[in-house]
Order: sequence, then structure tokens, then C-alpha cells
Amino acid sequence: MEAGYSSNLRFPIGEHAIVEHFDRAEVDSAIEEISVFPGRIRKRVEGLSEASLEKRYRPDGWTVRQVLHHLHDSHTNCYIRFKWALTEDKPMIKAYFEDRWAELADSKSGPIEVSLRGLEAIHDRWATLLRTMGEADFRKSFLHPETGMEYFLFDRVASYAWHGRHHFAHIGLALES
Repeated sequence: MEAGYSSNLRFPIGEHAIVEHFDRAEVDSAIEEISVFPGRIRKRVEGLSEASLEKRYRPDGWTVRQVLHHLHDSHTNCYIRFKWALTEDKPMIKAYFEDRWAELADSKSGPIEVSLRGLEAIHDRWATLLRTMGEADFRKSFLHPETGMEYFLFDRVASYAWHGRHHFAHIGLALES
């Protein structure tokens, strides 16, 4: 098992801890992670065989291919949620069933290059947006319809930096198997 991974295959780097207070240095660090993530993930999966793309990080987990498509789906949704929060007052976001999306044909068998290019595009736009945001912007929030919780953008930027590392670890575990 790679260094820094726990024995918990579902959360190999641990679960995301909600960020309670705005910290500019932490936000800037998360923005940098989001900015470079598409290059990191591309390097990780470049040249993988079809057989490697079908490996799973745990018996009931997604394949490497599904993880890559999920990353594009999830990060696109989050980018849109940021736009809503920045242009509306505490909007109620639209939730989606990520597990069902991962079972659709495009996620189960689609070429990974499409999602890699999509991640690069979304992250370019997202990082540009994030770098222009001030503290007041990061204190804006949205409401989640399933949990009823209010999520602040300073936490969500940290959450999505974590999300990239989380699934990067899943891919590492799958490729080790």
C-alpha cells in the first residue's frame, strides 16, 4: 500500500474534515491543488491499458475508468455550485446520484480522454474564478437539499482539493491490485 494511505479502502487518505473558519493561506493552498490536479491525474493514468482501467480499488468500488469519469462529473457540478453561490443568496443546489451516474454507459465504458480534457477545461475555468475571489466571496454559501446543511465556499474549495487526493489514492490502490 502506498505511503500515506490508510487501511480503509473507502477513505484511504481519511475523510474530509469540514473547515469551520476562513484561512486565506489554506484557501490558496487548496486553489493550487485544484489548479494542478488535472495534470497530476493525467500523468497517473497516461498509457494505462484497458485492463488497468477496469481494475477496482476495492471489491465493491468503481473501476479506474469510473473514478476518472466521476471526477469530471463531480468537479463540474461543484464549479456550477460555486457560480450559483456567487450569484444568488444561499441557493439550494441540485443534488445528483453519483453512484447512478457512475453506472451509465459513458462512465462504464467511455474513453477516459474525454473526461481528462473536461477536467482540464473545468479546472482552468474554476482556478481562474477561485483566484479572483475575495474573503467575502469565500464566505458565501449554498444549501444542500438532502442534508439541509449550509456549505461555505471556503470549505468547499478545501473539500474538492481533498476530493482530488481521495480519488487519486483510489486509482493508486486499484493499480496496485
